[in-house]
Amino acid sequence: MPVTSYSFCETNMTKISTLEIDSYDGTQLQIQIDAFARLLHACVQSGASISFVQPFTINAAKDFWHQKVLPGVLDGSRILLIAKIEGQLAGCVQLDCDTPPNQPHRAEVAKLLVHPAFRRKGIARALMLALEDAARQRQRRLITLDTRTGDHAEPLYRTLGYQTVGTIPEYAKDPFTDTFDATTIMYKLIT
Repeated sequence: MPVTSYSFCETNMTKISTLEIDSYDGTQLQIQIDAFARLLHACVQSGASISFVQPFTINAAKDFWHQKVLPGVLDGSRILLIAKIEGQLAGCVQLDCDTPPNQPHRAEVAKLLVHPAFRRKGIARALMLALEDAARQRQRRLITLDTRTGDHAEPLYRTLGYQTVGTIPEYAKDPFTDTFDATTIMYKLIT
């Protein structure tokens, strides 16, 4: 059963589509690992600064889901929220709750992904709002994240109430070039 569901108009304003946000467990992730790999691969190919650089293969994307995400989803330390439109995987986000014993009140946003074909439709915002609900259910009241400085996601986070702590220069390599981008560290206290 979806966590939340609502309708929105496609860009051409003629077709109504339904966006569903749901939480996936380890079994669901394993069954659909190829779809998650394609989503990640498409985002990296479109220039998303999400830890990967070119060349980036579909097999590397599968390895990421198997090695870095699946163990946390299976042991419950990582929540995977997905967005589907008309049954197709359009995006996802992770809430990492694997924090030290002195930080049981905190969680971190990881890998907010929206497929390039589905951008500018409110999916990222819907995923983040569902992530905040999931954090509340886990009694996590401080959410932290980092994003490439000046990236499209930075204004989104601000409109959702995330505060900027600061920036770190030359934090991560650009996915396509040999340059290094700054990252902006942000947080939000939720009730």
